[in-house]
Amino acid sequence: MWHHYLVIFAIDALFINTALTFFQQMPYRRLPNTDKARQKALIKAYQMGKELPPFKLAFSQSTYQKIVSFLPGFEKKMLHQKSALAKQIERNKEHLGLMKKAKLYISHFIQVVNMAIQRGELSPSILEYYQLKGYNKKLPSLNTEEDVIRWGKCIIDGESDRVKKGRSPITNPTMAVVKVRFEKFNESYFNQKNLRQSNCRTLKELSETRPEADEIIVNIWNEVEETFKDLPDDLRRERAIEYGLVYVYRKSELAEQSMFKTTNPRLN
Repeated sequence: MWHHYLVIFAIDALFINTALTFFQQMPYRRLPNTDKARQKALIKAYQMGKELPPFKLAFSQSTYQKIVSFLPGFEKKMLHQKSALAKQIERNKEHLGLMKKAKLYISHFIQVVNMAIQRGELSPSILEYYQLKGYNKKLPSLNTEEDVIRWGKCIIDGESDRVKKGRSPITNPTMAVVKVRFEKFNESYFNQKNLRQSNCRTLKELSETRPEADEIIVNIWNEVEETFKDLPDDLRRERAIEYGLVYVYRKSELAEQSMFKTTNPRLN
């Protein structure tokens, strides 16, 4: 019989030890790692500083003044970056359509030249005008924007030189039609390039503010935790969360918590 009680005692001791280990584990605070999360943390602290008198506020007035000074500029840079990215995305669909059309007309023009050579209507030497010598009746690569611009210029300049020398112009498509499609794409290319540069610039300006944002948030959270350090753990975290602090359990701790509740339903 006493063996039975020893087993029960050992099992209960294991449960108690597991419980103590679990309750001793503390969730760790997770600092913001996105601009949106940084903004949210700063706004929450700003709201607390605006609503509470200084003697009730859990962080210092000097830290509050840093928030007041920093937050508007940070939000403005976020807005500029978001706007620049939206414009780039909005124009990109139209740009890709113009690029597709330009590729189509350039490739068709080259194919018409190659077929005329095959029929003996044009001399293979004509390819030198378009810088296509050596391609052996194959189309050059038109996969990138730079490819389309390069070969568009080559065939436009080459056809212009031929016509100036009294040669008959290529038709179906004519160079006039190819040129219109190419120039629309070329204009869109430089507009899109400017939008990309604008987006990169605003992103760089925003990224340069992140270290200061992180420093302010760390100061806020440190001061808040210092203010509430003498409170019981649960209450301390509850009060800190009111200031925007974020606490999370590690995956291993969540697994242990789930295992503990499953193996010891009496403590659920």
